[in-house]
Parts: sequence; C-alpha cells; structure tokens
Amino acid sequence: MVRRSLRTAHGERDLNSALHYAFFAATPNIVDLGYATYQGVPISNTTNTQFLGIRFAASPTGSLRFRAPHPPASTPGVQVANQLSDQCFEAGQGIQPTSPFHTGKLQKRADVFSEDCLFLNVYVPGSIDPTKRLPVVFWIHGGGYQVGDGSDPGKDLFAFSNNGVVVVTVQYRLGAFGFLPGQKVKDSGALNAGLLDQQFALKWTQQHIAKFGGDPTKVTIWGESAGAGSVLQHVVANGGHTTPPLFRAAITSSTFLPSQYAFNDPLAEDLYNAVVNGTGCSSSIDTLSCLRGLNATALQATNVALSTNAFFGVFLFVPVVDGTFITERPTQLLAQRKVNGEALLSITNTFEGAAFVNSNTASTVQIPTYVEQLFPKATSEVAQAVAAQYAGTGAPIDQAIGIMGESIFICPTYFLLRAFPGKSFKGEFAIPPGGHGQDVDYYFTSLNPNGVPSFNNTVFDTAFPDSFLDFAISLNPNIKHNPADQKPLWNTWNQGNTEMLFNKTDSNAPVLRTTTTNDQLLQRCSFWESIGAVTGQ
Repeated sequence: MVRRSLRTAHGERDLNSALHYAFFAATPNIVDLGYATYQGVPISNTTNTQFLGIRFAASPTGSLRFRAPHPPASTPGVQVANQLSDQCFEAGQGIQPTSPFHTGKLQKRADVFSEDCLFLNVYVPGSIDPTKRLPVVFWIHGGGYQVGDGSDPGKDLFAFSNNGVVVVTVQYRLGAFGFLPGQKVKDSGALNAGLLDQQFALKWTQQHIAKFGGDPTKVTIWGESAGAGSVLQHVVANGGHTTPPLFRAAITSSTFLPSQYAFNDPLAEDLYNAVVNGTGCSSSIDTLSCLRGLNATALQATNVALSTNAFFGVFLFVPVVDGTFITERPTQLLAQRKVNGEALLSITNTFEGAAFVNSNTASTVQIPTYVEQLFPKATSEVAQAVAAQYAGTGAPIDQAIGIMGESIFICPTYFLLRAFPGKSFKGEFAIPPGGHGQDVDYYFTSLNPNGVPSFNNTVFDTAFPDSFLDFAISLNPNIKHNPADQKPLWNTWNQGNTEMLFNKTDSNAPVLRTTTTNDQLLQRCSFWESIGAVTGQ
C-alpha cells in the first residue's frame, strides 16, 4: 500500500528513495557521500567502527598527473570499507656522502604501491551517530614528503580520548608525483600537489564528517615530521586567510621545514630538468606532457634514483613557494602572524637531527663543508657563520646533529609558537635517546610489539599521549578528560617560554615537569631566521 501510493503520487524516483532510506535504517554504519556509499566495519575486539579506503579524490593518473586533485566519479552500490588502499609511490631519502646538485618510516603492512592512491580512513567511536558532533583529529603522516602512508592506526587514538574524537587519516602524493617544481608545472599543472591533496581531504572532511558523527567546526590537524611540516604549510596557506576555515587548531610533532625555495628558483628548475632527463623526455617539445604520458613505473624509477642520490638526510621533493597556496617563505608568514587556526600544540624531540646525519662521518666531518652540502645556497661566509654559532657545542659530529636538528625541526617550531601568542603550548619529548620519530610509539601504540612502548610506565603513558587528545578536544591540555593524568599546570609558551618536559629518570621514574626554553637555543634560532633567504625557509 505504501509503495503504491508513493509510486502514484511521486513516481519511481520517490519509490527508490523510500527503499534507499529503509535499507539504510536496517543496515548499520552506512554513509552516503553523494558520489559513493560506504559501509564501515567493526574494529577487532571493540565496539568501534572503521571506514578504510574511502576515495576522496579522482585517480591522479594520465592527464590528471601533476594537477590539483579532482572530485571522484560516482560509484554505484554499497562499498564495504574493510581494506586499506594501496600506498602512494615512495621516493626514498638522500643517502650520499656529498650532494650532486632519511627518517625511515616503519613498515606497518605489506606494501602495495600505486599512483591511484588518494584515499582516506575514518575511525569512529562506537557506531556512527550524526547527532554526536565529536571533535575531529585529522592526521597527516610523515616521511619527508617522500615515504610513508595513511595506515597509521587511528583507532589507537580512541584510547587516549575516552572515545571522544573521530579520527581521519589521509594519503597524499609523494616525491616527484606530489612535489614536482618548476615553471612548466606552474603553467600547465599544479605545484605542491601533495599539499593540495591534503587540503582537498580537509574540504572533504568539512563536507562529510558530520555524517560520521564528527563536528566540522572542531577539526584539529596533527602530523609528525613531514606531517607536522604539512600542518605548518596549512597554517600559513593562502597568507593565513584560507576561506572558509578548514580547521580550528593545529598540532605539530617534530615540525619539518627543509629548504623551501620559489617554484622557479634555479635549484627547482634543476630538479625539474633532472626528472625530464632521467625519464628520457628531454627531446620532447612539451616535456611536462611527456612526463604525463610516461608509464608510472618509469617515472617512479627516476623518482627513486634522484631521491636516493641526494646528500645524506636531504629530501629533494618538498614544498615550494608557489605564489598562490604558499605565498611567501613560511618563516616570513609566521613572523607576520599570517596564520590559519586558533591554537597550537607543538612537541619536539631532544635530538631531532641524529637520524639525518651520517654517523660514519664522525671522524671526518668538517662543519663549514657540511653546511654547504646541506644548504646549497650557503656561501663560505655563511657556512663559517653557522660553524661559529655551533662552536663549543660538542664534537664536530654533535655540531652537525645540532645544525640539522635545530635548523630544520626545532627552530621552525619556535617560529610557529611565536605566531600564536597566548594560544600555543610547547613540549619536549626526551625519553632517551630522544631521537626523531621515537615519540610516535607512545600515541600509535599498536605499532609496538605487544602494543607496549619502550618506556612502559602507566603515569607517562597516560600523561604524554593524553595531552594531544585533550588539546584536540578543548584547545587546552590542562582540561583533562582522564583524572589519572598527573601532568602539572602547563602554561602557554609565551608565558615565560614555558615548556612541558616528558622524560624519565635513570631509575625509570616518569618526569613530568615544566621547564624554560634555553636562551642560547633561541639565539641560534634567531640566527637561522636571519639567514632564511639562504636556507630557503
């Protein structure tokens, strides 16, 4: 009777609509995105739900290679979202002792690579309930813009939020596929395509996350290493005036800001030409069209060859100043406080640079030469000035580690903090050896053997990861959802350069206390800022 009256009054379309909604009501955890419908699956041994491998953009292949992301085509039927997508092609890291013109990411699954890789994952506490309006954590993976993938287990973050957030993890184009520079890309493609992928996923989040129970007005972007560098890029994107806003808060874990020159700088053009020459496209009248016409594996071979031939610890394919999305060097925009977002939480590790300096050079490294290899635009005078800044900070290898860690990871973090006066919190992860990436195991705990981080202490393993989720929920790590959190009062960084130290004693007791940023470190950071035009930051 109902079907007949619907057909009579409104025709076949309304009948199908009624059946459609009846199906949704009877089948849990189904989300209609307009272009596709996905069904979530339970997370093992929990009542939570995950949606794996949601396509958020069209396949960036063929004519769409080196272009901004496009909306995906419509897909009929219901897709069961129970498998991670293929990874984006990886490029590797520089491993050479000298530069002709390395955070490795732990492998978490059997790697399958594809150029068709623009997918994201959504993790929902319980079943989807659009009435919840929970805060959203949008996670961007690290890997130097050249390696890594979006399979970081967002489900782990539920344990540190008391099921108080929805989590999104995203993939984006890497290496030459995502960060090919040059005038020809500007003219006939899209610079910083990998960043535009992330932005497209943020726009997707604004449009669709409410269907999963998330609140699009309470999105926090968070990343580690190049993921944190990506967060920095979105903070300064569009001159700090992205409209409408895509997030309200930002978290950086080990901010990564390598040399970021103009898209048509001679170094950028050299890299474009190296890709053209390496792929055999140099004789083509339209070299970019030639690159688009290549088989993906041919482009990937050059991608890897160039990247691994770079100076040790250097990543070749990184963001550039494109004049539109990134209008000036990031340090310039931060100094002018041209930022998106309302609040910031930043964590650095004590020895960020150690993983990116060749330890085999301990007996031979010469600091001025090292500086010239790390920053190709550094003159001998600049190199000597850098060496003078780090004289007396240890053996030459220790100085090199300090130069790498402070110039590219630690000092950019302080420039970020300064851009959010009264609304930024700073912490230091110092669990020995305090190396780059070692903090990740404390919030993505299932990456560890038996799910236990190296310092297995309940007090620490509550206070440290809970800080991120408390901030994402309330923009203040002092508003604790977990009464077991024993952190003391954590003032904003601008109040006396206050930081929260996360460490342990020699007897394995947790250390959770406030400290003050070292004045000599801040003086060195001022020096790095003064030569930003040389370092490209």
